[in-house]
Amino acid sequence: MSQLPERHEIPSELKWKLEDIYSSNELWEQDLAKARDSKGRILALQGTITSGEALLKALQVRDEISQLMDGLFVYARMRKDENNADPLYQGYADQAQSVAVGLRSAMAFLEPEILSLEPQQVLGWVDQIPELELYRHYLENILRMKAHTLPAEQEQLLAAAGELAQIPGNIFTMFNNADLEFPQVKNDAGEMVELTHGRYIQLLESQKQEVRKGAFEAMYETYSSWKNTLGATYVGAVKKELYFAKARKYDSSLEAALDQDNIKPEVYMNLIDSIHDHLHLLHRYVGLRKKLLGLDELHMYDLYVPMVGDEHMEIPREEAITMVQAGLHPLGEQYLTDLSRSFEDGWIDWLENRGKTSGAYSWGTYGVHPYVLMNYQDNLDNVFTLAHELGHAMHTFYSNQNQEYVNSQYTIFVAEVASTLNESLLMDDLLKKTQDPKKRAYLLNHYLEQFRGTVFRQTMFAEFEMIVHGKVGQGESVTAEQLSEIYYDLNKKYFGEEIVVDQLIAMEWARIPHFYRPFYVYKYATGFSAAVSLAQQILEEGEPAVERYLGFLSGGGSDYPLNLLMGAGVDMSKPEPIIQAMDVFEELLNELEELSKGHLQA
Repeated sequence: MSQLPERHEIPSELKWKLEDIYSSNELWEQDLAKARDSKGRILALQGTITSGEALLKALQVRDEISQLMDGLFVYARMRKDENNADPLYQGYADQAQSVAVGLRSAMAFLEPEILSLEPQQVLGWVDQIPELELYRHYLENILRMKAHTLPAEQEQLLAAAGELAQIPGNIFTMFNNADLEFPQVKNDAGEMVELTHGRYIQLLESQKQEVRKGAFEAMYETYSSWKNTLGATYVGAVKKELYFAKARKYDSSLEAALDQDNIKPEVYMNLIDSIHDHLHLLHRYVGLRKKLLGLDELHMYDLYVPMVGDEHMEIPREEAITMVQAGLHPLGEQYLTDLSRSFEDGWIDWLENRGKTSGAYSWGTYGVHPYVLMNYQDNLDNVFTLAHELGHAMHTFYSNQNQEYVNSQYTIFVAEVASTLNESLLMDDLLKKTQDPKKRAYLLNHYLEQFRGTVFRQTMFAEFEMIVHGKVGQGESVTAEQLSEIYYDLNKKYFGEEIVVDQLIAMEWARIPHFYRPFYVYKYATGFSAAVSLAQQILEEGEPAVERYLGFLSGGGSDYPLNLLMGAGVDMSKPEPIIQAMDVFEELLNELEELSKGHLQA
């Protein structure tokens, strides 16, 4: 099919059941009105926190209203994600955002009011009142951040600016998913098909270099034609982050972003420095890719095609489900039983349709099962994407099952651990079952690509963010041309001399949604490294490691992320897990290089 289907053409059994959040739009609208009317309940609490009982009441009211607002916002945004061009759900999402900002503004007095009290008094109330024990970690955390919390009136001003702060990201989302149109390109069969976000990587996996080149050029020439608009939008997002960081008395937006997880900038720098020390491995990998593909020149659009072309696997959705279940068998019967609900109970939205948000994610709201958005294509990469997103979903499922609302939200820093651990276990299972040299090489290639995409590439993204935010933080003017120059130079550094770094790759920064969620992408690299370590522990130790891991999944946000990971068995405050991941990458690379001497041909 050369044209994408409309939403109504997708079979209902392949759609998620958002009715489990709201069975009708009318119920959503009723709750939205209820949320609007809740503002007075919150404001009535201002100035009342003079005892432990009053503190408990304020926190309980806040949680009740926040949970209501979460459901409203998630439902509206996910309905909009089904078709970003649908004006009804555009309106719902805007209304939910507006009400959420108003409620956050009303709640803004709470933390400054708590921080105006003596810390020992607050913690004394926690010791005296059993119901406050639930809030111990939350209260200890905000007391830790006292120096970066402003007086109540100033906090209300910052909260009220929240809607404005969303504008750069909202503009990019609408532009990228609803308005941006790509030209038609040739597919493997020589047919002209519409280029889409979902088809782009599929076309880059083509064995025909002209197909790969055509998709690459069409993608980045399209973005290049909008480079000044996209540059201004992204720099606006960077300046917004800097404004909020400075308002909260941080030295940089990097420091502000990491402090939410109680993580020091040294952890970020450990990652970048450790990867710099191992870039020679990526250069070796690029050289092997060039050799196996039999190319005189390797280009940026040649990075995704499997190096063993004969083994391209077409994997329908039903087979993908079976593969994921088999791969996750080491996690035990309870995990597998819980996982099966995702396939049976409407957790997953499977197929791409016109206007649907690109990519994949897992999301949800407390009190309802998690959801997964896919744009499934019949290939191995999408099988791993499914395993990845189900890792997020199961993390959410276990957190919500075992934590009250206030402690249910795990931080982004640990979020990528569960997802990439699933990928590691799936890959281990596939490698154990595969002896054929070409098929084994294909899997090794894919696993190496996971490292390239999740560790090397995301670290390059992280370095790009650090450079751009640093320049803006120093008062420098940053243009689209400078963004492209920074990005191009990083590609040269990371990928080395064995590849032609095509000039058009300089525009890739313009299509990365995560840049609008700053200092997020490094967590893919740290999460992958932690996952490699934990997966090895599960495979080697069995049940004790599984128990530690399920305890980690069940921990939600009840402790700081580094502590939760320490309980699972990995210390991410040090560079060692990154180095261990690089050791695994080198072992895989060594095996593929050895195989390439015998059984493999371009």
